[in-house]
Amino acid sequence: MEPHRSHYADLSLFLLIVQFRSFRRAADHLDITVSAMSHRMKALETRLGVRLLNRTSRSVAPTAAGEALAQKVAAGLELIDAGLDDIRAQVNSSAGGVRINVMRDAVPLLLAPVMSRFTERFPLVEIEVAVDDHFVDVTAEGFDAGLRYSGTIPEDMVAAPLTGPLGWVAVASPAYFARAGRPETPEDLLDHQCIRLRTGRGQIYHWEFDRGDDHRVIDVPGRLIAGSSELSIAAALDGIGIVYCLEALIRPHLVSGRLQVCLPEWLSMGPPLAMYYPSRRQLPFGLGALIETIRDIDPTLSWKPNR
Repeated sequence: MEPHRSHYADLSLFLLIVQFRSFRRAADHLDITVSAMSHRMKALETRLGVRLLNRTSRSVAPTAAGEALAQKVAAGLELIDAGLDDIRAQVNSSAGGVRINVMRDAVPLLLAPVMSRFTERFPLVEIEVAVDDHFVDVTAEGFDAGLRYSGTIPEDMVAAPLTGPLGWVAVASPAYFARAGRPETPEDLLDHQCIRLRTGRGQIYHWEFDRGDDHRVIDVPGRLIAGSSELSIAAALDGIGIVYCLEALIRPHLVSGRLQVCLPEWLSMGPPLAMYYPSRRQLPFGLGALIETIRDIDPTLSWKPNR
């Protein structure tokens, strides 16, 4: 049977009658007349070809067919209501905002490539991005989430990885190698000018190198200590010294030849970048949307040893 356009509205009326066991109470609930409701129920029974309700002057009860139908209608309406509630929750949440605190390196790698798509897909979401390499308590500072390397995220936070493991390289310009020579082992870096990095936690970062089971950590020397990758990379491009950084950050310079990897056989893998947030039952809509948008872009940040 083709669905009649009035089936669905009449089925809702039918279910209300079954629940109240009264035409009068159901009609009062909907603010319509008893005669109008009775007429619609008769029309529904005629279309279906089956009696749904047994009526007396004092009561109304569903027939066996009516009881079976009422159960199915109730289940269907419950699913519909749940779907509508989900949509309302998304609309209400998406009209709000999301505040995140991110480390500086994540901006060109993950956020800048997705902002256009994110704002187009979710025009009602207001997003605030604070860029800060210092590790902050996102809950205490009023942020919805933070974005850091997963190895630095507190254990009481939920971490949502946005990348795979990330490759780290020591690089310098051709001019520097022509002037100072190339290191052949990690320990040779002790005789070179290195551009050291102070992390967001305040420590000077020691460079790590791996080749098979051989793991080495070098506290390199250097007159320049930078607090950002941008300055470190700019200094390396100017031939000041060797810098240790994410391969994904300097990939265009490797392709162009402005920077070259030293010790290419020493593969160094670090933890992925991850969004982290307090454990809570329901993730804010805007934050979940941003995470999914970043994952949809699927940035290629994996190690490229042949570059």
